Amino acid sequence: MKEHNISLEHIDGMAFKTEVDGHELILDAEADFGGKDRGPRPKPLLLVSLLGCTGMDVVSLLNKMRVDYDDFKVKANGTLAEEHPMYYTKIHLEYHIWGKNVDKEKVEKAVALSTERYCGVHFMLSKSSNVSHEIIYHQ
Repeated sequence: MKEHNISLEHIDGMAFKTEVDGHELILDAEADFGGKDRGPRPKPLLLVSLLGCTGMDVVSLLNKMRVDYDDFKVKANGTLAEEHPMYYTKIHLEYHIWGKNVDKEKVEKAVALSTERYCGVHFMLSKSSNVSHEIIYHQ
């Protein structure tokens, strides 16, 4: 069974340092909350993790399906609860794909496979949030 073991070291104020896959990352709060804005906040990093997970899935699947496209981007919009715990109640994903004769059926299949089967981050977040998506095609 594979495990991830991550530790977080307090630097000062609200800042923490961690290492993930050999890459150092600093997390911090904004000045209003005692931080110095030296790094991102934890909740938006959840969205980054989701985008990375599903984006890598979709690109890998599109390549395996030999889908010809020019560019690809994924965006997330997370809506936070108004009271504590302030978690994402809704997350909406936009899959943007550019290309002239993109096979839409294969793109839809790749996105469905990612969101319904492969992306573990999507699976976890969908247990506590309403996660939706749309695919936007560009010429």
